[in-house]
Amino acid sequence: METSNPQISPSILPKLLELPRGRSKGDGKSSTALSIGNFDGVHLGHQSMLQRLRKAAAEQQLQSAVLTFSPHPREYFAEIARRPELTPTHITGLRDKVQTILGCGIDRVWIARFNRHLAEMSAVAFIEDLLIQRLNVRWLLVGEDFRFGAKRAGDIALLREIGTKHGISVQTHADIVDAKGHRISSSEVRAALALGDLVRAKALLGRHFALTGHVIHGQKLGRTLGFPTMNMRVTDRCAARSGIYVVAVHGLSENPLPGIASLGVRPTVLDNGQILLETHVLDAKMDAYGKLVRVEFLQHVRDEEKFPDLTTLTAAMNADRQHARAYFSLHGL
Repeated sequence: METSNPQISPSILPKLLELPRGRSKGDGKSSTALSIGNFDGVHLGHQSMLQRLRKAAAEQQLQSAVLTFSPHPREYFAEIARRPELTPTHITGLRDKVQTILGCGIDRVWIARFNRHLAEMSAVAFIEDLLIQRLNVRWLLVGEDFRFGAKRAGDIALLREIGTKHGISVQTHADIVDAKGHRISSSEVRAALALGDLVRAKALLGRHFALTGHVIHGQKLGRTLGFPTMNMRVTDRCAARSGIYVVAVHGLSENPLPGIASLGVRPTVLDNGQILLETHVLDAKMDAYGKLVRVEFLQHVRDEEKFPDLTTLTAAMNADRQHARAYFSLHGL
């Protein structure tokens, strides 16, 4: 069997960014209970896994931790192959993903930069040098189809073979299914968001789909038209369908605020293809520039359109605002 150098230099290990829950970082010596994965969306299947991880860590007096990757490995390999169509869309940005994982009670998140070095790392080196020497793993939880290492050569059997020699308990977590027996997965969430099916997305995520970001300065065209908006940059290849949404805005006041938002490239006024989230808060005036806000998507109203002129655009925006008012009158916040 291939073996890695037991005295491997830390300089050639993958660089990890540690994000702890709270202020204190680990001392590098604490034994950990670890789960590994992309966790895009942190859906109900992921949450079930994290709950089991946290329980095992508490029972065995270990630090609970998650190892995730940026970019998504599929995104890295799609770029190498020059096949952008193979890049998965993003359900959440890195900030949202980490905050949601930590919000599930996990002690810390480790983010590994997925690059050529990590892609070419042997399966044995991944276990011995990264998991054992670097992260001091004593208990490991992965999905039943988990593969790792160069050319995905590593599997559960190898994890258990090496783990047994080092006193590591290797556990697998079965897929979680919904009420109809369908597997809950990031792919299912992406499919629902691509269709604008927020009801299905919420059922898979266990919460409303949301985007978080800092409010930036825009063209201020909305203010000229009577629709002042908060502008937020959105990650490339956002999984959500472009269009108009009824939303709830968090972070500007003690309670969420009702709003109507446009997610897309604004084809009527721009042609640069940059995705932007523009949110109009109903019946409220405030200076939100620079603030970190979370926009919850409640209902897909219509797809993004290119209108012939600003007069037609304004009429459509008025109709959208009235639709949002009717929604909140019926459903509240």
